[in-house]
Amino acid sequence: MIVQACINGARSSDFHPRLPLAIDAMVRDATASVAAGAAELHIHPRAANGKESLAAVDDTVAAIRRVCPGTLIGVSTGAWIEDEREKTREAIRRWRVLPDYASVNLSEDDAPGLMQLLRQKGVGIEAGLASVADAQRYIGLEDHDRVFRVLIELDHEQDLQRARDIADGIIEVLERSRGHRPILLHGFDRTVWPFVRLARERRYSTRIGLEDGKHLPDGTIARDNAALVTAAVAILSSQSP
Repeated sequence: MIVQACINGARSSDFHPRLPLAIDAMVRDATASVAAGAAELHIHPRAANGKESLAAVDDTVAAIRRVCPGTLIGVSTGAWIEDEREKTREAIRRWRVLPDYASVNLSEDDAPGLMQLLRQKGVGIEAGLASVADAQRYIGLEDHDRVFRVLIELDHEQDLQRARDIADGIIEVLERSRGHRPILLHGFDRTVWPFVRLARERRYSTRIGLEDGKHLPDGTIARDNAALVTAAVAILSSQSP
């Protein structure tokens, strides 16, 4: 079980005063998050204008790797970033400083093509599943077990019981397939901390950071990503039932 720090995501600058959008801010938060106990980093690189950009991956990954040597770094390949299939593929083809892995959303049309491209580039794949349909599509891929990890993420479901039911359905599909890839489970906004606790209960990895939410377990707004990581690490390392 590990805690991955997701330090920015697709959030806008008004979400939190310390949301890291510039490279120097990402470097700062990456360093602090690793010091707080994060074993991995999940980054959404940004262009100079603050917009998400796959073209910014090289510079961002290189800068963070310099200050966090040995820490695995992942990025998103979300279709909304470049907003066009061929632009997304071409940006990935141009990567020269490779992330250790990239998340691919199985809900997106081009997921199989992106997975093939990432394998050709030598980049690990974090297969993102947000529904039972995503899980079924994933296990239907011939080479589905050739992924770094399965990511169960319920970003759009804020009802906790419904979110848990969907997560259980995804896990059931994965278990039927007899797949043996590591699982990372996380929530979003209202479901963040219940899902961190559920991950601990089921001995899955989890993630935390301003991409997923800004509140601490007590409901107060976290000072920064490092404070969120500290709280998640405390939960995963807790011996209480």
